[in-house]
Amino acid sequence: MEHVFVKGTNDAAPTFLLLHGTGGNEQDLLGLGREYDSEASLLGVRGSEVENGMPRFFRRLGMGVFDLDNLSERTKELAAFIDEAAAQYGFDRDNVIVVGYSNGANIAANLFFEVGNIVKGAILHHPMIPREDVEIPDLTGLNVWIGAGENDQMTPVEHSTGLQKYLEQHGASVDVFWHQHGHQLTMDEVNDAKAWYNKNFK
Repeated sequence: MEHVFVKGTNDAAPTFLLLHGTGGNEQDLLGLGREYDSEASLLGVRGSEVENGMPRFFRRLGMGVFDLDNLSERTKELAAFIDEAAAQYGFDRDNVIVVGYSNGANIAANLFFEVGNIVKGAILHHPMIPREDVEIPDLTGLNVWIGAGENDQMTPVEHSTGLQKYLEQHGASVDVFWHQHGHQLTMDEVNDAKAWYNKNFK
């Protein structure tokens, strides 16, 4: 997968797996990762699908309608890539936190739905429920933060609350931050995610 790796200054700090939104690339969330932890390693990944010239992590059939076979295939590809990158760059495979926005947050959520407790934690900005046709594995020990907008036209409120419910029912610890804006990433949201990260992982 197309990616960029920036080694951190503290080997004890985590590696952030950074997954962009539709139309983004592997560079998009590097600044966000650095905001969350100035010492962490950063692994920015570019989605392998292209929709109207815009990179995505998996195909969709329409707005909010996912190609589930493709989603499953790309999820397994991403899971394998984490292992490959850890071997290539020498970071601690057991100390990875995924940071995803929109489309990137959706495939991150599906890692938990289809693969399981594959990372130590997750910061998910505006995710949706990726699918409802699989048996979710035990997620005990997984810490997840979700950022959601009360007026988000792309991610309905029930998707944010529904994803929280699915994850918690299978053992994950989930915190949700609500703001009154839409699908955009706000500084209030970033600050709350940073505070959550500092509380749980610093």
